[in-house]
Amino acid sequence: MRAAIAMLALLGTGASTLDPPAWSEPTAAFPILGPIHYVGTKGLAAYLIKTRDGAILIDATLEQNVAAIERNIASVGVPIHGVKILLNSHAHFDHAAGLAQLQRDSGARLAVMDGDARAIATGRPPSVVSYGLVTFPAARVDRELHDGDTVTLGGITLTAIKTPGHTAGCTTWTMPVRERGRTLVVMFPCSLTVAGNQLVGNPGYPGIVTDFRSSFARLATMTADVLLPAHPELADVMAHRAQVVAGRRDAFVDPGALGRMVAVAREAFDRELIRQQTIAQR
Repeated sequence: MRAAIAMLALLGTGASTLDPPAWSEPTAAFPILGPIHYVGTKGLAAYLIKTRDGAILIDATLEQNVAAIERNIASVGVPIHGVKILLNSHAHFDHAAGLAQLQRDSGARLAVMDGDARAIATGRPPSVVSYGLVTFPAARVDRELHDGDTVTLGGITLTAIKTPGHTAGCTTWTMPVRERGRTLVVMFPCSLTVAGNQLVGNPGYPGIVTDFRSSFARLATMTADVLLPAHPELADVMAHRAQVVAGRRDAFVDPGALGRMVAVAREAFDRELIRQQTIAQR
């Protein structure tokens, strides 16, 4: 996990002018737990939650991945018009660029957290970042969410937890899943990396440091049995899938994963803040 966060931080500084190949590498859809299926690419997650009244999709990844995501959705028995609700972890191109096309193809309603709603509606994140402004296709926001709001479809409810920092409306989603006689808390955490954000004197996001710190503190008090991040390597999603195939049915269950992720991300944030403060004082 520490190495994965370090790699994402490097990518966020513009160290690579090209998206990592895994971000657009197709992978077959697979079940995770209960109604949750992975329908993204090898390097960018999209999670489909099936209900009796249709499906909810969390994240859309890159615009060029939409066709592959739609094929994966169909492969688990959901026609594209069966996707009724679109959700987003945060307003960055690698998780939001495909929303507009998926919205057009499915007719689904898009719900976005306040703080990111304008960025999604315009395709222009406001925060100053080291790699420059990266726009994405604007999508229609049908519902603006606030911290603690819920989204319900077909008897399944997800709770939106505002964990800002990475973006101003960064959203962590949680839901209970009943599995083999027990109820597990599944969390889809928003990104916690600095990822090129300007932490010192950021005119587009002046409260970024306070927001990061409040999100670390809040998430450190929470619990999750299953962690499903937007970048799958941060919780070894693909490795867990391989373990399930090999016969380890509970491979995705890891109550310690959230605490480890928060600790590593907070440590990386503190280092980057000191680095930027040192540069600003020269």
